[in-house]
Amino acid sequence: MPTIKEAAEDFLATKRIAVTGVSRSPKDHGANFVYRRLRDRGYEVFAVNPNATEVEGDRAFHDLTSIPGGVDAVVIGTRADRAESTMRTCADLGIKQVWMHRSFGEGSVSETATRYGRAHGITVIDGGCPCMFGPTADCGHVCHVAVKAKDYIFHPYQKR
Repeated sequence: MPTIKEAAEDFLATKRIAVTGVSRSPKDHGANFVYRRLRDRGYEVFAVNPNATEVEGDRAFHDLTSIPGGVDAVVIGTRADRAESTMRTCADLGIKQVWMHRSFGEGSVSETATRYGRAHGITVIDGGCPCMFGPTADCGHVCHVAVKAKDYIFHPYQKR
């Protein structure tokens, strides 16, 4: 079974990533932070917000299906109760890598979404943040990895 580090490396090896839940009011919103970090590190990143046409100075898409050419991976940055719907869309679109963001508390993680994704062949990272690893990491996130993320183990097709 891959560790979170291995799953994160595979996820971050993709270059077209959608981030759901990017807010029009970005102040300290986690999805916006992830979106900016991926964009600033050279990823082709797509902001998804059903109520916006622009966020962070970039075009926003109302849903995953409206992104021209599709994406290779998705960061779910919405409330957890919306994650299952997003995961179902990912399965329908053939997206094989999904990261449900969590910094504190529940975050975007949904057990139902995790089970659904894994049952449909999606590699699901259910917690943590893409900014904890590889080219997107910073000092604060790296320290978090050293303390917490080493304990996570993932199996991409495992049903919970």
